[in-house]
Amino acid sequence: MNTPRFIDIHILQTLPYNNINRDDLGSPKQLVYGGVDRTRVSSQAWKRVTRLSVEQQVGEQTARTRRVPEQVAQRLEGRGWPGELAAHAGAQVVLSAGKDGLKNEKGATNVLLYLPLAALDALADLAEQHREAIEKQLGAKKPTPALPVDEVAAILKSCNGTIHLFGRMLAELPGGEVDGAVQVAHAFTTHGTEPEVDFFTAVDDLNPAEAKGSGHMNSGEFSSGVFYRYANIDIAGLAERLTDPEMTRELTSAFLTAFAASMPTGKQHATAAQSLPDLVHVSVRSDRPVSLAAAFEAPVRAEADGWAAPSQSALSSYASRLHHFWGTDGLVWSGYASVSDKPLDGMGTAADSFGSLVTQALGAAFEGRS
Repeated sequence: MNTPRFIDIHILQTLPYNNINRDDLGSPKQLVYGGVDRTRVSSQAWKRVTRLSVEQQVGEQTARTRRVPEQVAQRLEGRGWPGELAAHAGAQVVLSAGKDGLKNEKGATNVLLYLPLAALDALADLAEQHREAIEKQLGAKKPTPALPVDEVAAILKSCNGTIHLFGRMLAELPGGEVDGAVQVAHAFTTHGTEPEVDFFTAVDDLNPAEAKGSGHMNSGEFSSGVFYRYANIDIAGLAERLTDPEMTRELTSAFLTAFAASMPTGKQHATAAQSLPDLVHVSVRSDRPVSLAAAFEAPVRAEADGWAAPSQSALSSYASRLHHFWGTDGLVWSGYASVSDKPLDGMGTAADSFGSLVTQALGAAFEGRS
């Protein structure tokens, strides 16, 4: 039997009027695919909300921040350190970070660091142990590292399961980079779209009775449609890094659930585009991840009942043709769950709910794995 290595998750999700991920001009992000303009949602937008949900599920908090010096200083002040000395200790963390240190830019690191939240407490503990050395450097014109360089670097490079899942870019500290087990694609509509302009005004509630006109006028752009979303997990690679089968399974389950259920937050107060997927298709593979984005290179045409139904049919049809063309030797298991009761033959076993689909996928992916 082929050994499970990857899990693919494919989602079709209908979003009403929205702008959950905008560009530098405030417009919905776009791309041209199949010669047609589509609405796009960047992978970063969906990845962040997914990561926060995973952290909540597994109870592992991380922080992506430039404010490590400030956070260490706050912890030390909470332990009774004078403010000036605590701030100097926070700066010492930056100065003592590795052989060449990191750069301190107005009390913040020059790069975003991604580390377990517990690492901030560990840095404060380390400063406590070397308080005398830190005090000697206070006021120096050119302070030198007062903390053990290797220990500071080790703390900043520390990992937990979430960091192994999503990966980390940290070129400034050798050995700090982590290849994530997850890949997330940019979502895009299965059909062509044209952003709509919404002109709006705001009333000044304290206008005198004789005043005419609005207190504010502006316009915004929004879009709607059926989005194809895709991500994959290298469960074998994650298992090698964690060496804890239960944690690997827990993180995989958390990611599948979080990726399907999460929503980016852009313009949600103005649109409340809080939809859930119409279809989720999961594949367990032994060879390599496989996206089904090409199912929509030819844009779907709307039917009398909209874009959702033909998008599901297009995805199922393309999956069937792909399996016929390439074979299914690398396919360990596949299944789907949908709000529709229409059979989708190219997507494997039909599950009666999303929860059941995840349970079956995990069973296929981790059966016999230790």
